[in-house]
Amino acid sequence: MEKLSIVKIGGNIIEHEASLNAFLKLFSNLEGKKILVHGGGKRATYIASKLGIESKMINGRRITDADTLEVITMVYGGLVNKNVVAKLQALNTNAIGLTGADVNSIKSDKRPVKEIDFGYVGDVKQVAHNSIDKLIQADFIPVFCAITHDGNGQLLNTNADTITSQVAVGMSELYETSIYYCFELNGVLEDINDKNSVVKHINSNTYQDLLDKGIIADGMLPKLENCFDALRGGVNNINMGNTSMLTQENDNFTKITL
Repeated sequence: MEKLSIVKIGGNIIEHEASLNAFLKLFSNLEGKKILVHGGGKRATYIASKLGIESKMINGRRITDADTLEVITMVYGGLVNKNVVAKLQALNTNAIGLTGADVNSIKSDKRPVKEIDFGYVGDVKQVAHNSIDKLIQADFIPVFCAITHDGNGQLLNTNADTITSQVAVGMSELYETSIYYCFELNGVLEDINDKNSVVKHINSNTYQDLLDKGIIADGMLPKLENCFDALRGGVNNINMGNTSMLTQENDNFTKITL
């Protein structure tokens, strides 16, 4: 089976021009078939405030009312996505910017209202892996922003980590898939105050041990639950760390397998 890398970059990299340029250089040099997924929450919050729209967050998740959805569509699907695509073209990487509505690639259901009404937020239900593969086979590099659709004309704000894992699960029907979650830290840390205390390998056995010790907690919990769901869904392996893990030289990151 041919290999496919799905790389996700966080908002902090997007916010810093130099970091973004350095990352995109690494991404464009990454060999083989690949997909990029990005968020842009910090930029969306900034633009919303300039427009007098208050950003409401609960447990790190954005409440997306109609006004916020308009801002997110402009910022994720327009400003951030097209900047990234233009920068990749300058690196001779033939990227194509997408939302989940494009080529009907990612369909979601609007999240049901329970204790919290998240508004126009989508939970992924279907990834059109054959349509995405047509783009890859035509030598385009898909660049997805964090927007999906419901199939009835409604766009939905969708967590970029979730899009990454669900796209990887879908594409694992056709490829041996690896996910790279790029963020500021070097990986999952044993001691949050020691940036070099990277846990190099986590599998389902050691995961439980890390949970019991409280090493994995707070914001890392949903991230890792998401990872194991993806691995059970057919993803080959998942890597977490800073952007240098995309090079052959760096082995100081966290690899997650079943």
